[in-house]
Amino acid sequence: VLSLCGEACEKVIFHVPSKLEADTLVGRVDLKGCLQTADLISSSDASFRVLEDGSVYTTSAVSFSAEKKAFTILLKDIEEQVQKKIHVSLVEEEKKKTRLARDTVLKRTKRRWGPIPSVMIENSLGPFPLQIQQVQSDTAQNYTIYYSASGPGIDQDPKGLFYIERETGNIFATRAVDREEYPSFQIICFATTPDGYSPEVPLVHTIRIEDDNDNAPYFTKDLFEFSVPENSKPGVVVGRLTAEDRDEPYTLHTSLKYRIVSQNPPVTPAFSLHGDTGVIAVLLPQLDRELVPSYTLLVEVRDMAGQPYGLCTTGTAVIRIEDTNDNAPSFRQMQYETRVEENRVNVEILRVSVVDLDEPGSPGSGAVYEIIKGNDDGSFEITTDKNTNEGVLCVVKGLDYESAKQRVLVIAVNNEAPYMLAPHSQQVSQSTSSVTVHVMDLDEGPVFKPCLLRIEVKECEDIGTIIGRYVAEDPETGNSEGISYRIQPGQCNWISIDERSGEVRTAKVLDRDIGEMRRGQCNITVLAVDRNGKTGTGTIQVCIVPGNKNIPRIAKTDYIMCRDRKPICLTAQDSDEAPYSAPFVYRITDRNVASSWKITRHDDNSVYLSPKSEVPFGTYEIPVSVMDNGGKVGENTIRVNVCDCVTPTECNGRARELSGGNVTLGLWAILAMILGSLLLLLILITICGCCGSGAMQRHVTDDCANHNLIISNTEAPGEEVMDHNIIPLQTTGDQGGYGIKTGDQQGFEMVKGRGHTLESVKGGGGHQTLGSVKEGGGGGQPMVDTCRYSYSEWHNFTHPRLGEKVHLCRQDEEQKHSEDYLLSYNYEGKGSLAGSVGCCSDQHEEEALDFLDQLEPKFRTLAETCVKR
Repeated sequence: VLSLCGEACEKVIFHVPSKLEADTLVGRVDLKGCLQTADLISSSDASFRVLEDGSVYTTSAVSFSAEKKAFTILLKDIEEQVQKKIHVSLVEEEKKKTRLARDTVLKRTKRRWGPIPSVMIENSLGPFPLQIQQVQSDTAQNYTIYYSASGPGIDQDPKGLFYIERETGNIFATRAVDREEYPSFQIICFATTPDGYSPEVPLVHTIRIEDDNDNAPYFTKDLFEFSVPENSKPGVVVGRLTAEDRDEPYTLHTSLKYRIVSQNPPVTPAFSLHGDTGVIAVLLPQLDRELVPSYTLLVEVRDMAGQPYGLCTTGTAVIRIEDTNDNAPSFRQMQYETRVEENRVNVEILRVSVVDLDEPGSPGSGAVYEIIKGNDDGSFEITTDKNTNEGVLCVVKGLDYESAKQRVLVIAVNNEAPYMLAPHSQQVSQSTSSVTVHVMDLDEGPVFKPCLLRIEVKECEDIGTIIGRYVAEDPETGNSEGISYRIQPGQCNWISIDERSGEVRTAKVLDRDIGEMRRGQCNITVLAVDRNGKTGTGTIQVCIVPGNKNIPRIAKTDYIMCRDRKPICLTAQDSDEAPYSAPFVYRITDRNVASSWKITRHDDNSVYLSPKSEVPFGTYEIPVSVMDNGGKVGENTIRVNVCDCVTPTECNGRARELSGGNVTLGLWAILAMILGSLLLLLILITICGCCGSGAMQRHVTDDCANHNLIISNTEAPGEEVMDHNIIPLQTTGDQGGYGIKTGDQQGFEMVKGRGHTLESVKGGGGHQTLGSVKEGGGGGQPMVDTCRYSYSEWHNFTHPRLGEKVHLCRQDEEQKHSEDYLLSYNYEGKGSLAGSVGCCSDQHEEEALDFLDQLEPKFRTLAETCVKR
């Protein structure tokens, strides 16, 4: 953006065609008349540029869309801070009227003055002024030029270098020109008439300076430095030389060639130089740094493709040979001797040196020493002094004159860098040297052997118990005479040592549960003093080993055992640690109790306690002994309350006592007996109802047993069944009522009429049905009665079957006596061998009496009460 603020010098109007091509002269303005010292000339419109002579040119094709186009030329003096402007207006020329074709006539056209570009030889010898070119116009008579030089000296004032004759148009050079300074010139020529009119368009004339090989090539560096490892193979690139030439590029004047002029030292050529690229490569197959550490090459670069008449320059390249570890170090001496006092620690006793031909200070010459023999106990150590590269041998553990009067060491040396075998050379073995160390004798204090004594003591040892002996020896005499011992204060006070003999005793009863003994060990420093006052120290480590000080005990001793006789789990506890705790051994100590109770092993800590057979309800005290793995036995008394319950909470903590072998019945047993009595009374009432129902005679059928039992858990009254197949019993002469006869036995007899008791109808043994019983009674005469069956007939039929069932209930599958013949009905295992009580009828299992196998718990209690134990 140009600032147009400033004084306007003038206004200029140019008449131009409607279209202007690029680089077309529009006109010229008087810049000097507006501002004599203009440093900056610019145009407000980028489509136009203004030269120093005031010429206005188009920078691109311009097409006028309107009749008038205007822009401003800005002139500025930077030093004086003066700014002026010239307003330029462009007006489209009026179009001339064209004639008809028949009126068209031929018109001679003036030729354009435009000579070919001129060439001037660089550094021309003249004579000067030297004519370069001539420009002429058909109409003009006066010629002037303005310069527009291009090249490195464009900012310099080239005026006076060229001039043009005003009358002839000849262009002359006033002096020689350097192409490197001005590669070419552009001269703007103007042709004018005597009155100042310019009939010709300004001519831009180019004068090219033809190059002359006047510049020799030169190296970009005064000294080239390269490095290459020794023993490198031929062809390895070392580096590259670079040179330049100021002459015209891409000509023979700048076509360069390189070569090695000489090599120092003047031995076999070690390097080659590529003539076109200047690359230096290894030529000699054996570069040995130890023989020649560096090479100096004198190199030459020549233009004109290396022709002898070309210009040349020389340079220097220094190639340093880098060291590789191709030389193994070796000791200067094969044997060394030295002395050291015994018991000296961290003292330097010897320095050894080596010879290494590799470069000093490099990893290839840095020595690394090691002791390969004679230092099994680690008493010696050898390090490297980085400043001198020597090996420093030190004693890090005190030596004992009495044990060894001298020590022989073998040391070896290597380099920090790995060894690299040079071409055409043989492998070198590792260099070694022997060192003899003489140990000097000194008067020493007592020495404990071992320096650390570990003593293990069991717990609960008595005070004064000897647990060990810790003595020291005089290294000179090899015995313990005249040495006294003591324990330094502030240490474990539960151990003491005898001052003369060195016997270690307990000062307190050792218990890992008390005070500082909880840690289980204590380190005690013992001081030994000989006759000369020399002292020595040793350490006793006393470890308290856990002992068998606690007896095993059963954690829980009171238990409740219900009717299911589920075994009781007994678990013992022992505060001792292994191996004085588990596994435990349990035993019932009372033989009488052991005949009724048994112990079954569960795991290392627990056992199961259960009765061997059926035991009455009550409380039992069972003595049980528990022995741990260490042999200690603990006596325990287990109280077992055998309770008539389903769950232990039903006993409410009340025990059932045993007195004289009789069992006191509990609440549930009494309720069961009452319910049983009510059930029997209900049966008697039913029988009486059947006997008084009429005189209809009914025959006994095999399926009448189906009506003797009904589902007991029904909550509705039973149905009245009128079965015409029932045969009434035969009546006797005396009609009497029913009664119940009780006695000492656990049972009852039903009496009907006169003299009919339970025993009176008993017949022979054998398996009988109810019908066979009826036919057998009354001397083969059919028995007819108003009741369905007489009690004796029912008894004779059911008594043997019930006995058989009761007998089977007391046996298991292997026909052995069962300990618990009353099974819980929630048990889902195998069925009882007794089967269903429905087989007491003569229809057995065919009449859907399976419900009798699923009696309610109250009826199960009734059955338990009624069964004679």
